[in-house]
Amino acid sequence: MFMGEYNHTVDTKGRLIIPAKFRDQLGEEFVVSKGLDGCLFIHGDAEWERFVENLMELNPLKEDTRKFRRYFLAGAERVTIDKQGRVLLPDALRSFAVIEKDVVVIGVGSRIEIWSRNKWEGVTEDVNAEEIAEQMALLGMG
Repeated sequence: MFMGEYNHTVDTKGRLIIPAKFRDQLGEEFVVSKGLDGCLFIHGDAEWERFVENLMELNPLKEDTRKFRRYFLAGAERVTIDKQGRVLLPDALRSFAVIEKDVVVIGVGSRIEIWSRNKWEGVTEDVNAEEIAEQMALLGMG
């Protein structure tokens, strides 16, 4: 399980150091894709396989299914960690997430998210944990 929040920077070549705790769980290769809310997702191989299997089970005759598949699969790339613990984030994915230099890398259970620091600060400012807890209780969590 991935958890925690780490502040990092992307160097001028587009490389990001993956936190050591995450590297131990990910292995040397994994998938980076567009995420939701303007971030990037990192999936370990097993999680990526499950995610793709679920995508492929959706009805391809539905327009939303086709759009969702394109969104995630067209921009996804397999990356490899170098000896310094860095990965090269593809230009298109950095542009999508508006990642220039300062980033926040967070663990969210089965995957990792990479956020531009500015976007992350905006996302966390809008969180009302008590209100969300009420909604989760209505769904049976508690």
